Amino acid sequence: MAKKKQLTAAELAAQKEAMEAAEIQQAFEQGTNTLRDLISPSAIEIHSDYFRLGNKYGRTLYIYGYPRMLYTGWLSPIINIDEVLDVSMYIYPVESSVVMKNLRTKVTQLEASMNLNMEKGKVRDPELEAAITDAEELRDQLQLGAEKFFRFGLYVTLWADSLDEMKFVQQKIETILGQQMVFSKVANSQQEQGLNSVMPQCSDQLQIRRNMNTGAISTSFPFTSADLTQDKGILYGINMHNNGLVIFDRFSLENANMVVFAKSGAGKSFTVKLEALRSMMVGAEILIIDPENEYQKLCDAVGGSYIRLSLNSDVRINPFDLPKVVDAEDANDALRANLVTLHGLFRLMLGGNQMAGGQVVPALSANEEADLDQALIDTYARAGITSDPLTHQSTPPTIANLYDTLLHMEGTGPTLAQRLRKYTTGTFAGIFSQQSNVDINNQMVVFNIRDLEDELRPVAMYIVLSHIWNIVRASQKKRLLIVDEAWQLMKYEDSANFLFSLAKRARKYYLGLTTVTQDVEDFMSSKMGRAIVGNSSMQLLLKQSVSAVDVLSDVFKLTEEEKRRLSNFPVGQGLFFAGQNHVHIQIIASETEEGLITTNPASKKPS
Repeated sequence: MAKKKQLTAAELAAQKEAMEAAEIQQAFEQGTNTLRDLISPSAIEIHSDYFRLGNKYGRTLYIYGYPRMLYTGWLSPIINIDEVLDVSMYIYPVESSVVMKNLRTKVTQLEASMNLNMEKGKVRDPELEAAITDAEELRDQLQLGAEKFFRFGLYVTLWADSLDEMKFVQQKIETILGQQMVFSKVANSQQEQGLNSVMPQCSDQLQIRRNMNTGAISTSFPFTSADLTQDKGILYGINMHNNGLVIFDRFSLENANMVVFAKSGAGKSFTVKLEALRSMMVGAEILIIDPENEYQKLCDAVGGSYIRLSLNSDVRINPFDLPKVVDAEDANDALRANLVTLHGLFRLMLGGNQMAGGQVVPALSANEEADLDQALIDTYARAGITSDPLTHQSTPPTIANLYDTLLHMEGTGPTLAQRLRKYTTGTFAGIFSQQSNVDINNQMVVFNIRDLEDELRPVAMYIVLSHIWNIVRASQKKRLLIVDEAWQLMKYEDSANFLFSLAKRARKYYLGLTTVTQDVEDFMSSKMGRAIVGNSSMQLLLKQSVSAVDVLSDVFKLTEEEKRRLSNFPVGQGLFFAGQNHVHIQIIASETEEGLITTNPASKKPS
């Protein structure tokens, strides 16, 4: 019969230690495999007035005081603040019968207090009278079932990378609330309970509540971030603050002008084309100046007119055309206004006013300006056109007629004629020196200037804008005018002034001007560029270069958080300004819209 071997004390201890080690290892392996272990912070440190979660500092505040009246959206500044916050609300319904009984007792006490004051000859107490009135109104509403009664708790946990930063954020929160007579306190010695109360586990461990009726509770509705949703308009994108829709009618603002700033590849052309497509669906006419052949696919898809301007094309636009205006005041001023426009055009054709040493060097001397003015008047007169509106139906002259007038003038006329010759019989002859043959009777019209020489592009943009302006003045319809790569116009004083004059006067003729540019620094360094932004009620800032962010921050008064985001936005995201409101927006198109809009066959993403 086998004998059992007796274990020594040392062997027993070793065996016990091995078993304990196996249990510990098993517990460790089990712990590392749980979801809780994966998502939990490395450590938590609780103090009386703050806590530390990993590398982050946190502090929970509770709201304890409210004014007599709360207004809808009072919580919106906290929801929209550019700080990391957790906001938690607890709403507990209370039986109306219980509230009615308590209110009856309370009203009796208040009335007794008021009668006692009257017997003692004390002056009336407005606060006591208001309390009685409020209690009686609430009793009536509860009795009719128009109101319910609740207990309401509101807690805010703020987060920061340091105690100093957390103190700064707390001051901001308390200031915003204090301006509305809403008062908060730090949950001293209850930070752990405060953290648990704000975490998404529906555990109100602070239990600091305030009586409120339905109306007061409704004013605290949390989804009140800057909202640009209207009953009418078009969809611009998704509000990244609250995942709401940005539906807006730009014509509802004081003017319908818009500027779009973005670096190359950030999605500016995609956004503008999407807006144009959706605006057509609500009846707007679209006019586009396209320097890079980006709008042809969209134009063809909607059956628009695509006008390609080049020295080899048959398209002709006569800058001497006069608008066929109906308004009597405009008709009397039509010739004079076009003379001013032509002055700017010919300065541009002859080199443009240049900057040298901080001074403007004019393209024309004072004598040349005077002779050009007289030549323009005489050229119109020879065509039978004077200041009398009845003569404006005559066939307008052309640059060739002006050349002939200058050539036979005294003074500087012959010299000016020689400088203009390349536009009449020289290299650039034809396109702008003959009668117009352009028909833009279509809901979308695109003027393509990609094939024009670089020297002729600003001139072409100026003449096309002038031609469009004449059409806009002739008949008032809901129209959008899109000027892509507008920085080419801002290089010259006269073309910049003309674009600014369009921005100022567009509202009168039901026109919305959209100015698109990627050269932000040059655009904003121009006095006229800043003026155009000032006369645009809508702005869209997509991803920017670091240098452009500082420029835009100064103009649009961006917060530090907005400045940081602006240089890091993914394609199709940006800051959307409309009047006094602005939101973080994501531009989104349907699959069909993307197919019509995108110019990159290798990608369906905005480019």
